[in-house]
Amino acid sequence: MGPAGAVVFIDGAHAPDPRVSIFDRGFLFGDSVFEALRTYRGEPFALEEHIERLQRSMALLSIPLAFSAEALHGEVREAVRIAREDGGECYVRIMVTRGVGPLHLDPRPAIQPCRVVLAAKLLPFPPMLETGVSMATVRAHRAADGTAAAASKVSAYVGNLLALMEAQARGAYEALLVTEDGAVLEGHSSSFFVVRKGRVQTPPRAMGILPGITRALIEQVAAELDIPFVERLLNPSDVYGADEAFLTSSLREVVPVIDVDGVRIPLGPVTAALREGYRQRVSR
Repeated sequence: MGPAGAVVFIDGAHAPDPRVSIFDRGFLFGDSVFEALRTYRGEPFALEEHIERLQRSMALLSIPLAFSAEALHGEVREAVRIAREDGGECYVRIMVTRGVGPLHLDPRPAIQPCRVVLAAKLLPFPPMLETGVSMATVRAHRAADGTAAAASKVSAYVGNLLALMEAQARGAYEALLVTEDGAVLEGHSSSFFVVRKGRVQTPPRAMGILPGITRALIEQVAAELDIPFVERLLNPSDVYGADEAFLTSSLREVVPVIDVDGVRIPLGPVTAALREGYRQRVSR
C-alpha cells in the first residue's frame, strides 16, 4: 500500500513504496496526460473508453505509446483488486509522462515514457451533489488552449486550479469556464449542459473542450429517453435563463446546477430523468 492507502503500479509493476524521479518531465514541466475514473461493484467503469482517450491525448502531445491497451487494462484491474481487499469502491487515476530527460524544455531526449496507475478508496460525496450545486463563470486559461493538443487531458492543471480557487472565493462549488469573449466552455473538471424547452444544450466539442466520457454516455441516454440533445454556442445569458442546468463527470455522474453567478436555476425533470437513466445504464 502506498500513502493514504493507495495502491500504485509504475510501469507495470506494483510499487508498495512508489517513487518517480524528480527529473521526470511530468514533475518538471507537467509534460503528461491522465485519466480519472471510478468503479461500480469493483469494476472500472468505461475503462476501455478512458484508455482510448488517454492514447489520443498521448498522440496529441507526441508521447510515444510504449504499452498496450491490454497491459494497461490488466494493471488497472490488479490495482483495484488489491485496493478493494476490504471492500468498497475505488477512484482510479492513470498517468503517462514523457519520462526522464535533461533539465531543459526540449522533449526529444526523453524517449521512455513513464506510466502510473493509482487506485484508492472512493471517498463519500457531499450531499449537495444530489440537491444541486452553484457555479461561477471564470475566464478560461488552460495550458493547452490554442494548441494542437487543446482537446487532450493534460496534467498541467494550474489554470483549472486557479479557476476553481476564484470560484470558491465567490462561494461557488465549481468554476464554469468561459472564453475571453464570454462563450461558455465547460466546468473546471466537468462537462456542462443547460436545458431549454425540454432540449439539452451543450457547447460544441469544436471549441476545444474535453470530449467527456460521461458527456458521451449522457447523449446516448438522452437518445434512449427521446430527449433532444444538441451542441450549440452558449453564453452566460443562455445559462441564466435556462430551465435547468447540470454538470457531468466520471466520478460525480450527473449533478444538478441550481445557481450560476448568483442567478437561481430551477431543478427540473430532464436532469432527474438523465441522472436516473445514467445510473440505470451503469447498473446494466
